[in-house]
Amino acid sequence: MRCLTYLMLGAYWIGAIQPATAQDAPIVFDSPRGGWNYSGLTDRTDETRVAYPTPPIDRGAQKNRTLIAGHLRSAGRDRKPAALIVNGNPMALYTGEGGRFERHYAFGGGSNSLEIKTAEGSKQVQFYEANTNKAPAQLRIICSWDAPEAEIDLHILTPDGQHAFWASPVLDGGGGLDVDSVDGPGPEMFSSNAPLHGAYHIYINYWGNLGFGGYNFDAAALEKPVITTRITLVFYENTAKEKRESFVIPLRKIGDLNRVKSFMF
Repeated sequence: MRCLTYLMLGAYWIGAIQPATAQDAPIVFDSPRGGWNYSGLTDRTDETRVAYPTPPIDRGAQKNRTLIAGHLRSAGRDRKPAALIVNGNPMALYTGEGGRFERHYAFGGGSNSLEIKTAEGSKQVQFYEANTNKAPAQLRIICSWDAPEAEIDLHILTPDGQHAFWASPVLDGGGGLDVDSVDGPGPEMFSSNAPLHGAYHIYINYWGNLGFGGYNFDAAALEKPVITTRITLVFYENTAKEKRESFVIPLRKIGDLNRVKSFMF
């Protein structure tokens, strides 16, 4: 929406169009902002915040996270999610009261991009992560899904026999789960700046559901008969050698455990 103001120039009134305010914009990013980003100073990394809906338990603050927050003006008009695309990785984005959204993401150092696409249009933010301690990940595995009430867990088995999952997120020697999402459709994310060479195995588990009453294991609580889960592998992120693979895995019932892929690094 635009409003008109008028200026008196001599004997003439001239209408000047004022730009739309942030409240009028269909898509608003509160965080992160475009430009330079310094983790711990501008991205509210230290806040133990969660997205909609709020889970009944707190598994503890996770490190190396940046809050993606804002609101969508069109939210609530239908049940179709928006698309959140982070560095080329697409994910479903659902909103809470007033169209608000909050997602955590583990960005690497260097250039990063965010884009939200809705039926009304799209908005993109480009920023540079200037924290020199956040090196680009040589291996990143991202899990997201399209049912906000479902709780999906990502499990990674590493070449030295370690098992990274929600109860043991940090690997000996560095790396592990940066984001363990318990409050919406992901992402859950594994990353390593110096991955071991050898065989990696990716599993996903449909653990249960999460609603305003807490966790439940009632299949009828899920609105969709099939959950669509997307797994994205990113190798040598933000370098000239970067390559990526994506897999779409259906999950139909609580307890489903699927091996997504085994690969050599």
